[in-house]
Amino acid sequence: MLESQREPVPFNDDNETDTALAFLSFSRSCVLKKLEGLDEEKLRRRLVASDTTMLGLVQHLTGAERYWFGYTVAGDPQYADANMDMVVAEDQPAEQVIADYRAAMTDSDVHIRAAGDLDVRTAQSVNEEPRTLRWVLAHMTSETTRHAGHADILRELIDGVTGR
Repeated sequence: MLESQREPVPFNDDNETDTALAFLSFSRSCVLKKLEGLDEEKLRRRLVASDTTMLGLVQHLTGAERYWFGYTVAGDPQYADANMDMVVAEDQPAEQVIADYRAAMTDSDVHIRAAGDLDVRTAQSVNEEPRTLRWVLAHMTSETTRHAGHADILRELIDGVTGR
C-alpha cells in the first residue's frame, strides 16, 4: 500500500537542543496528522482489545506533556497528577481534547526553553533522583513516537490512510 500521508524527518543538526526539539516536534506532528479528516465517531472508535483510540492517545500524550515538562521539569504542582488515561469522557468534545494537546505542547516548549540547558536537572525527582532535561526530552520523544506508531495503525484500520 502506498503512503497517503508523508511527513519528512527533520534535518536540523545545528545544536543538541534544537535537534532534540525538532525530533519531538516531528513526533507530535505525526500524531496530529493522523487525526486530520476524522470525525468525532472515528476519533473515538475502539479497534483493538485495549481502550486505545485515536482520541485516547491524544489525551494520554497531553497528560504526559504536562507531567513531564510542566511538573517534572518546571516543578508546577498542578500537573503532579496529570490525567494520562486513554479513555476520554463522552462529554469531552474531540476538538477540546486536540486543543488541549496543542496547548500542552506549547507550554512544554516554553518550559524546555526556560530551562535553557539540557544538563539542567529536573525540579522533581524521577525514581528518587533528578534527571537532566536531556533525559526528559529523550523520554518524551520516545513516548510520543511510540504512540504515533499506534496512531498509524489505528488510522490505517479506520480508513486505510498510511504514512508518517
